[in-house]
Amino acid sequence: MKKIVITCFALLILASCNKEKDILNSLNDHNIALQNKGYHFGDKLNLPQDVLDYAEAITVSYGDKETSNLTIDPKFFSLGKNDVTFNIKTKGGEVLQQDATINVFAKAKAREIRYEVVNQYPHDADNFTEGFENHGDVIYESVGLEGKSKLMKYTLGSRTPLLQITQPSNIFSEGITVFGDKIYQLTYRSKIGFVYDMNMKLIKQFDPENPSKVLRTIAIASDKEGYDQINELEYHDGSLYANVWQKPIILQINPANGEVTGIIDLTNITKQNTTGNDDVLNGIAFKGENMLITGKNWSKIYEIIIK
Repeated sequence: MKKIVITCFALLILASCNKEKDILNSLNDHNIALQNKGYHFGDKLNLPQDVLDYAEAITVSYGDKETSNLTIDPKFFSLGKNDVTFNIKTKGGEVLQQDATINVFAKAKAREIRYEVVNQYPHDADNFTEGFENHGDVIYESVGLEGKSKLMKYTLGSRTPLLQITQPSNIFSEGITVFGDKIYQLTYRSKIGFVYDMNMKLIKQFDPENPSKVLRTIAIASDKEGYDQINELEYHDGSLYANVWQKPIILQINPANGEVTGIIDLTNITKQNTTGNDDVLNGIAFKGENMLITGKNWSKIYEIIIK
């Protein structure tokens, strides 16, 4: 009799384990099926009925946050890719966990921004362009790669530098911006930045602790896709414009919420200038209302009207 009881108990445990496995598989299949379609803010996480029937309570963990609200809330989720964990407390008191990726996309469709090339200017094809700024037809350019990094200033239409600073061999220069009467330059890996005056005289350098402070981060997504390799940035007339690493497009972004409002497809220009994996579209500046674009190791700068 004792042996029969033990056998029955073992069968119950096995059945319970199989049921829990089925529940997790059901949730996993459901989540995978919805990854490409994605969600929008305000949508409900409509989980499979067998999961809901088996659960006493369900919460979602994301980073160091946890919620029982199964709604795509912007206070909890961000645009783009959200790697979360579903925590299922069963009616039997067990807690099951299932990892998932929840993609959140913008509600409004990004418009196709048309353009027209109105001018072409020479660009030094030796320049591995990382940062690109225009001020009164004077270009400030940050050139990358260790051993080749430099900051330069030249007149639009000329490849001869007005000023040039060669940086130490351990520096991989990245993006720049001009703010007020200073030039700010970031670097890759070394975790330091530089501040110059407009004559490119070094004023000081800084690291992530001093004096920079992250005020907020913005995730980027269109109505169909999240973007996690945003590269060169430019702010103009209330919008952010951004290159995407290895893509022949420029995104127009609402800086308030990260939604992509427009996409400029520059495939035709990119094909004329790209032969490998590294000479990609990378460089955005504005000349009045016209946009200047270039790329890493490109021989040209293009002036385009965006419509």
